[in-house]
Amino acid sequence: MRLMSASPVFSAVLLAGGRSSRMGTDKALLPVAGRSLWERQADVLRMAGAREICFSVRPEQTWVPDGARVVRDAVPGAGPLAGIVAALAVCREPHLAVLAVDLPQMEPAWFKQLLARCAPGIGAVGRRDGFYEPLAAIYPRELLPASSSALARGEYSLQRLIAAAGERMISVEISAVEAARFENWNEPSEAGY
Repeated sequence: MRLMSASPVFSAVLLAGGRSSRMGTDKALLPVAGRSLWERQADVLRMAGAREICFSVRPEQTWVPDGARVVRDAVPGAGPLAGIVAALAVCREPHLAVLAVDLPQMEPAWFKQLLARCAPGIGAVGRRDGFYEPLAAIYPRELLPASSSALARGEYSLQRLIAAAGERMISVEISAVEAARFENWNEPSEAGY
């Protein structure tokens, strides 16, 4: 398999359109080290090398920076898959890095590690304890037809989508040290509130 060059170009999407119902407030606006969580996550994607960043948000989320590229879910209430499909449909590069806004420990190094495993038409995703980590992964644009079909059928499971992708998605085992990067904030106690 031919691996990508040391400096591949890729698009990215920050998934921030969830309702944050358990948190009780928009997670994207939570403060982290003196700035909002969405700003931190956008910086992670930039430092990883994203050529463009799209924001998957709801219409009422007005914090999106002026001039930012916004993608809207074609199917409301369909979870992260709807944001991924919307971003895959408009991304300009052959690969799309996906990052959920509520993974405050994620670092650019993770995406660089995944990129090293990508190839034309092939993405990469972390896996631990038998489950994929699809919200900090890199998807090839070629996965758009299968993703769109799953969305149209009402099959919103990213676990099933990635498993069905076969060789289009390489899985990278997540070490015990790396596992902390995938701890998400869903409730105030997890965010220190």
